[in-house]
Amino acid sequence: MHLRIAAVAFLCTLCFCSQARTLAPTEQLARDIFAELIAIDTTDETGSVTQAAEAMARRLRAAGIPQASIFIGGPHEKRHNLVVRLPASRDASPARGRQPAKPILFIGHLDVVAAPRVDWATEPFQLVEQDGYFYGRGTQDMKGSDAILVANLIRLAQEGYRPQRDIIVALTAGEESFRDNGMKWLTEQQRQLVDAEFVINPDGGGVLMENARAVAVVVDAAEKLYADFRVTTIHPGGPSALPPQDNAIYRLAHALARLDQHRFPVELNPVTRAYFEATAASADEARRKDIAAILAPRPQQDVIDRMSAAVHDNASLRTVCTATRLQAGHANNALPQQAEALINCRILPGHSPEEVRRQLLALFDDSRLQVQYVREFDGKVFDVAPQEVAMPATAPRPDVFDPLRRIAGAMWPGVPIIPAMSVGESDAVWTQAAGMPTYAISGLARDRNDVRAHGKDERIAVDGFYQGLEFLYRYMKALTGGT
Repeated sequence: MHLRIAAVAFLCTLCFCSQARTLAPTEQLARDIFAELIAIDTTDETGSVTQAAEAMARRLRAAGIPQASIFIGGPHEKRHNLVVRLPASRDASPARGRQPAKPILFIGHLDVVAAPRVDWATEPFQLVEQDGYFYGRGTQDMKGSDAILVANLIRLAQEGYRPQRDIIVALTAGEESFRDNGMKWLTEQQRQLVDAEFVINPDGGGVLMENARAVAVVVDAAEKLYADFRVTTIHPGGPSALPPQDNAIYRLAHALARLDQHRFPVELNPVTRAYFEATAASADEARRKDIAAILAPRPQQDVIDRMSAAVHDNASLRTVCTATRLQAGHANNALPQQAEALINCRILPGHSPEEVRRQLLALFDDSRLQVQYVREFDGKVFDVAPQEVAMPATAPRPDVFDPLRRIAGAMWPGVPIIPAMSVGESDAVWTQAAGMPTYAISGLARDRNDVRAHGKDERIAVDGFYQGLEFLYRYMKALTGGT
């Protein structure tokens, strides 16, 4: 799911000005790291997360961080994870009778989804700066934030910064593919490396832009639930000259056409309601009216349609399911004996994958169609899906939100901090399950209507990247209270 320079440049930054600029040393370092990460193929199909983890470890060692503070490992040779620790100052020992402050963990995933070159206007595995944007696979999700984490850790180390509590950064594998998920593996197999008081996850949140201006600093306080379903229809087959009434492809196509026309009900929860209420204050008149109407007990259909036309609003309002893969047939001159589609769903909190599976069965209304649950981390298929619902929203902590308010207030004066629901699932599911409260906080800007993560020509604003670098540097220091 995915702005930071000196105060004198804020107005230009918020307008995404693209004039050439002279980079400060830390900005140049972050850009170089960013370019190196983008150039490393970390897709599950053809790449190696291990290569990216080792590249970042080399940079950290070159900056003076000792090997003893760096861990690389994982269950698969191409999916190793990087964990690095900046230890607390020896002067930070607690008063008699008090426990030392536990570390703070910052997480990010190094893997990215596939990016076929034919689909892109630029080379996806090359950082291309063009028209005020950085293009490349992973710019938004989430190598931009990975580069910022590494650059700021190097900056803190080289400045001789002495935190009052350990800072841990974990860059992991398997978030996109679910195979050998690094955060799951670390929390279950290497808990001592990542055990923390709480977790900051830059794979979410951020500075929400609308018409080239910041309208909210978003903190993801809830997440949708991820679920995959396999839809299959089977037919005896036969020569292609036979009547096509029971053609497996056609039956599946009819089901997918129903899905295309279907909209799950609009449903607000405390987090999404607070999100819309907060964003209304800075919206134009037309949007303010639509938000007021959508918050009403019975919103009119025309309002629902207008808001649903915006990708992020639609995903915030309802469960969303869409077909992402197709497979059918065995010969050019034969009726297909089987047709299969993969449907990916992002489910609202309070609802389970099994509930959605049954809704899909009712929607398709075809006894010869089978809808099965596909477990994300190993691809195993089950006739019944899990009954568990998404985790509830994370309660706010003063030690997380007080420094956020100070820094965001200085960098984006007058822009509200608002809770939101992530429209996808992140590695927060594993840290939350491990008992570590997790907050999706990032200084990266994202335009409400320019969501390109996982898509072609993925990009982030150039000036937004550098402002995000400065934000996280200040925030890391504020959270750890060092000198």
